[in-house]
Amino acid sequence: MDTHVRLGVDIGRVIIDGGGPGGGDTQFFSGDTARMLATPAVPGALETLARLVPRFEEVWLISKCGERVQRNTLQWLDHQEFAARTGIPRGNVRFCRRRPDKAVHCAELGITHFVDDKLDVHQALRGIVGHRYLFGPQRSPAPGWLVHTPAWRDVERHMTLSVALRQA
Repeated sequence: MDTHVRLGVDIGRVIIDGGGPGGGDTQFFSGDTARMLATPAVPGALETLARLVPRFEEVWLISKCGERVQRNTLQWLDHQEFAARTGIPRGNVRFCRRRPDKAVHCAELGITHFVDDKLDVHQALRGIVGHRYLFGPQRSPAPGWLVHTPAWRDVERHMTLSVALRQA
């Protein structure tokens, strides 16, 4: 029985609200600093993560972006008091330049569950991460090998069951 469970979560359009399906990962970081910091969290993200964190051995944020958006992302997380509100340490953030490179981080960290809004990320995670959750509204139905979670309440419901089954 494997009781080690580690959660990985994308940031753009999963934690930081970025608009509807097909929107750019970082469209929420256009404009000045005040506008960027005023960008809201995805409804339910912070509260749900705070409830999920105790169920996992570790939780990591893994995001694809360039240097400017990395700085903005860290600034937004600090502004939101993300670590204090969710229990995810500030140091548990990884960045990469290409979406498929999230698989490298997941393999290194032993991620067992991953939440992302992009199908190509989940395709790269096949065979690496056992529990994959396609987040948010999607233009097309999710393939059968993914769990579609339109909102954070769906993520919580599916993960709570999955983690309980792994630890039984």
